[in-house]
Amino acid sequence: MPEPTKKDETETENAPPPPEQKTPQEGGTEKGKDEDDTSAGTPPADGMSKPAERKDSVWSIGDGAPEETEKRDDSQRSTLFVEKPQSGSVSVGGNITFIAKVEAKDLLRKPNVKWFKGKWMDLASKAGKHLQLKESFERHTKIHTFEMHIIQAKENYAGNYRCEVSYKDKFDSCSFDLEVTESSQAAPSIDIRSAFKRSGDGQDDAGELDFSGLLKRREVKQQEEEPEVDVWELLKNANPSEYEKIAFQYGITDLRGMLKRLKRMRREVKKSAAFAKGLDPAYQVDKGGKVRFMVELADPTVELKWYKNGQEIRPSAKYIFEHKGNQRILFINNCTMTDDARYYVTAGDEKCSTELFVRDPPILVTKGLEDTNTYVGERVELSCEVSEDDANVKWFKNGVELTNEPKSRYRIKVEGKKHTLIIEEAAKNDSATYSVMTTGGQSEAKLSVDLRPLKISLALEDQTVRLGQEIHLKCEISENVEGKWYKNGQLVEASDRVKLYHKGRIHRFIIASAAVDDEGEYMFVPDAYNINIPCKVHVVDPPKLHLDGLGEDNTVTVVAGSKLRLEIPITGEPTPKVMWSKGDKWLTDSGRIRAETYPDSSCLVIDTAEREDSGPFRITLKNEAGEDTALINIKVVDVPDPPQAPNVTEVGEDWCVMTWEPPANDGGSPILGYFIERKKKQSSRWMRLNFELCKETTFEPKKMIEGVAYEVRVFAVNAIGISKPSMPSKSFVPLAVTSPPTLLAVDGVTDTSVTMKWRPPDHIGAAGLDGYVVEYCFEGTDEWIVANPELTDKTKFTINGLPTGSKILVRVKAVNAAGESEPRYHPQPILVKEVVEPPKIRLPRHLKQTYTRRVGETVNLVIPFQGRPRAKVSWQKNGSPIDKNQINIRNTENDTIIFIRKAERSHSGEYDMKVEVENLEDKATIDIQIVDRPGPPEIVTIEDVWGENVNLSWKPPKDDGNAAITGYTIQKADKKSMEWFTVIEHYHRTSATINELVIGNEYYFRIFAENMCGLSEDATMTKESALIAKDGKVYKYPVYDDFDFSERPLFTQPLINTYAVAGYNATLNCSVRGNPKPKITWLKNKVIIMNDPRYRMFSNQGVCTLEIRKPSPYDGGTYTCRAVNELGEAEVDCKLEVKVIYQGVINAGEPFFLAGNNQLHSKDF
Repeated sequence: MPEPTKKDETETENAPPPPEQKTPQEGGTEKGKDEDDTSAGTPPADGMSKPAERKDSVWSIGDGAPEETEKRDDSQRSTLFVEKPQSGSVSVGGNITFIAKVEAKDLLRKPNVKWFKGKWMDLASKAGKHLQLKESFERHTKIHTFEMHIIQAKENYAGNYRCEVSYKDKFDSCSFDLEVTESSQAAPSIDIRSAFKRSGDGQDDAGELDFSGLLKRREVKQQEEEPEVDVWELLKNANPSEYEKIAFQYGITDLRGMLKRLKRMRREVKKSAAFAKGLDPAYQVDKGGKVRFMVELADPTVELKWYKNGQEIRPSAKYIFEHKGNQRILFINNCTMTDDARYYVTAGDEKCSTELFVRDPPILVTKGLEDTNTYVGERVELSCEVSEDDANVKWFKNGVELTNEPKSRYRIKVEGKKHTLIIEEAAKNDSATYSVMTTGGQSEAKLSVDLRPLKISLALEDQTVRLGQEIHLKCEISENVEGKWYKNGQLVEASDRVKLYHKGRIHRFIIASAAVDDEGEYMFVPDAYNINIPCKVHVVDPPKLHLDGLGEDNTVTVVAGSKLRLEIPITGEPTPKVMWSKGDKWLTDSGRIRAETYPDSSCLVIDTAEREDSGPFRITLKNEAGEDTALINIKVVDVPDPPQAPNVTEVGEDWCVMTWEPPANDGGSPILGYFIERKKKQSSRWMRLNFELCKETTFEPKKMIEGVAYEVRVFAVNAIGISKPSMPSKSFVPLAVTSPPTLLAVDGVTDTSVTMKWRPPDHIGAAGLDGYVVEYCFEGTDEWIVANPELTDKTKFTINGLPTGSKILVRVKAVNAAGESEPRYHPQPILVKEVVEPPKIRLPRHLKQTYTRRVGETVNLVIPFQGRPRAKVSWQKNGSPIDKNQINIRNTENDTIIFIRKAERSHSGEYDMKVEVENLEDKATIDIQIVDRPGPPEIVTIEDVWGENVNLSWKPPKDDGNAAITGYTIQKADKKSMEWFTVIEHYHRTSATINELVIGNEYYFRIFAENMCGLSEDATMTKESALIAKDGKVYKYPVYDDFDFSERPLFTQPLINTYAVAGYNATLNCSVRGNPKPKITWLKNKVIIMNDPRYRMFSNQGVCTLEIRKPSPYDGGTYTCRAVNELGEAEVDCKLEVKVIYQGVINAGEPFFLAGNNQLHSKDF
């Protein structure tokens, strides 16, 4: 690790190592020889600086990798290099390139690559004239290429180099050597200060890789340098009125902040118990240098943190931390003006602070300004050179400071050490004394600007142009000076219309399109000269009508009733006379139709347009230069007249058909179509039926409500608009007849009548159903006779008065307000003659066997039969009449129904049914069985016990539930637990042997009976138990007390402090144990987290997890996990910090933390 210095030390780590290294003793340190030499060669700036102390040996350039790299865990090392840099040689003054390639296939972003020389020298800070670091990325091969170019190599560039690549937890390193052949040329003398400047400052030696040779020769150089000045001491002893002067001279940019820090330095420092040795009150370092802060702790185990202006400092390439026993050291590399700040270090509750002052070296004027004489308009450059590149230099004119603002006439140009004040075109008032001032010197010179004699090479010429043509005035003078243009003695400024051009000695005045007002006397007057160049411009223009805005054939269309104001642009010089006429009548400037004239236009005004106003209008222009005339056609259009009232020609269930005639007058524009509206007759709200124009004069409205009265009307539409509505049509009601009746059949026939029956129509509609009409005709005739003069509302009708033996055809119609429906015909002729039909019971198939039902179920049997006329039905149960209080019997002409609401076992038996017609009869028997679950078996006994077997026997149950016993279920129970377990199911015999019983146990047995309804509700248990005895000594079981597993909550794994990245889910985990199982509660900042969708809580096998979805900085804080049960509670907490990453703020694709971190650590996730 590099050895930092305080404000007065140079970077001694570049010096060669001392011949001997002393081993540091416990409790003390020794100085290295190189440090003693450095202190002797460079005197300290003030008493606040102390030489650097070393506890470890100094590493020489060209040694192996640093100790930290050697100690890196091999588990983190992985192969990232695709191509490693190879060793090489180069002659003095030659160039060489080292190449390293890394594959980006498995990498989400660019890896971090560093180049080192020796153990610690990071070459990124040395890039410049002799060293260039480049990188590129090939998208097709996904290869990152990193190159190190050494330009104009020197002998001291030889040595060992190292390339390191890292990505997250992956790391790879490669070492290589550079050999530089000797050269006979003597090494040039190099200033030690320029060698230690930051890379990229534009110095010749920026980017040097080895400074050991410079350090060897620095004693000669330092004899020529002036001793350094301590700015802190100057400010302490200076008068406040001199603060500003000292600030500019020594490069202090924040004077007010430095004075505040100076005041804090004067405070008395109290003795600290945590720090055996604290920080010095202040440190001073040159810009680009390195500074070393060191404290010594009384207790090395105390956690120590470094802060800059209150912000914690994290390790990086700029800030390097080092531990040496009780010493804690902070190195700050490449100090810039932003490092000028207050620093302090904390150890526990105590802190120690200091101030760091970063000083810019004084700037000297190495080449002063020179007096200059020039002419007006010439370019002037006043140049000087200073000792440093891009130094702060101030320019003054007659003692007044000049600024490099965009609007200033003075431009300041900086090229390295050369500073130039540029005046592009010198003016007379630029004559003055100019001076330049730096922090270490100043220079001044005089500038004299004179006028040259002026001659007119090309004078202005008089011009006559037509209106609209270009006016181009041009003159040429002998000098390149500005000038002014005048018209009729008034100054003319450049504008969008007037263009003024000045190129060299030529001046031009251009108006692209001449106007009448452009006529007059023009004059050009050069600046600073008492001379003018005059000319005259005359503009002429004949009258002209501009009709470009009118349509084809100059036709203007206006809607009737609106106001027309037709404005016609006119031009002409002088202003022409305008006349309007229609036919032989001239228009005046008053009345409904009038003409209005303006200087640049004329208007035809019609206040309220009427259809009679249509026709051609003539406009005529006259002036001294000529005449122009044109015809303008005025067309007045209007909305069409309303059509006549529409006619409804046809009406359906929910539709109708309507027609109408076109309007008599289309309003001067063709009819485009029609809009149709309808409304209910009792309503005043019209509803539009079509949103697209109907092109025809016929329309079919749909989706109307059947039975509701409607009216319709029509609108005519042309290009102008919509006409007024037509008169409403006559009201109409959408109605529809019903469908034909269904299922027309013969219900009965006698010698003089026929009875018909049917079902209502499938579709009736809104008009309802008024009744039915029954018609018949005799076979062989077409005359239908209405059987019922009045409508019948029943679905059964008897036609009386028919001759016996005749055949008739029958049809039925449904009737409503819309009319009669289609008739429904009986398919066959009907013979008018009564027929005796013998009785016949049509017993269903499932009733031909025993009909079984469970107790409590419903019995509902329908048995159809035949028999005419007047069939008689009777029932008996087991030969006795049926008790109608328990069993319901209902008879019809075609069937009989037996109904039992809740069956009981007493309802079982044989039911006899008999149907009689006159002297004929038919019988049928139905066997009904009502079943229930059986009772338990009788007397279960243990017949024998041997070995592991028991023999049981029992008697069937007395009550079989009115159904056959289908089996038995046997269960056993240990006498100790009396928990029953099924041994055998669906067993058919009344004795059984139970096997595989446990020796030493004592058992009881019980048995359930089973039929088709299931197991019996109760079981019969053996009165005695069966002991499965064991041969030999009986073992007495010990008695154990139950173990108490109760435990209060205890966290076996606590929460740990966590860093989270904003926008990525974060989890907090811990583990807890306890019995009974503890209740887990999560808290944030001592507030319970409840019903918050941003949090998800899990608990599995004692592992408690809190997931925070996409956290933001506001989610940071202290999180607590609390476990509670009836024995107590426990808590564990941690801190969560949420970091915000901005991609590509500093380097594209690399993360940047707002908190200041420029590197991601795996612990942050």
